[in-house]
Amino acid sequence: MASNGSKTRPLIGISCYLEPARFGVWDVSAALLGRTYLDCVVAAGGVPVLLPPVGSWSSAEVSRLDALVLAGGPDLDPATYHRQAHPMTGRPRPERDTAEFQLLAAARETGVPVLGVCRGMQVLNVALGGTLHQHLDSQDHLPAPGTFGRVPVKVAAQSRLAGILGEQVTVSCHHHQGVDRLGLGFRDWRRRCADW
Repeated sequence: MASNGSKTRPLIGISCYLEPARFGVWDVSAALLGRTYLDCVVAAGGVPVLLPPVGSWSSAEVSRLDALVLAGGPDLDPATYHRQAHPMTGRPRPERDTAEFQLLAAARETGVPVLGVCRGMQVLNVALGGTLHQHLDSQDHLPAPGTFGRVPVKVAAQSRLAGILGEQVTVSCHHHQGVDRLGLGFRDWRRRCADW
């Protein structure tokens, strides 16, 4: 609660890229994140806080957040789930892999809610002992570089998410990897939703 008695907006931590970037006269390594993430957090009443893959993250630091979003991005290193790299797997980003696994562990330890988006969902699955398909050959999931596909998703009935979005939504999708073996605690809805 702010000192003037008004409520403060929730702090939403979002993992981000550390990539080469050019802006103005600069050509440097930068912490980057697509603006859509920021706009969505602000539209929902939160304050976005970028969490770059530098240094390390403790439970005490992550506990200051009201929620954590593990954002989309490049492929996870297959070594994180004990697999050899597929020829189509992208260049590893060990700093980001390490940072996001630390963020997730700290969030789980402190009870901070976590949303995994694309790569973030894959991080969640691998952190809980699951594996990934390293190359999905699907135009729906990756129509072209820099282009989102649109795929239907069935949301679990009576879940908190279904109460917000409904039980059937269409989402934007741009990835060539997906869940193979589910991590502990996840439910396999594919068997129940074979009619998609």
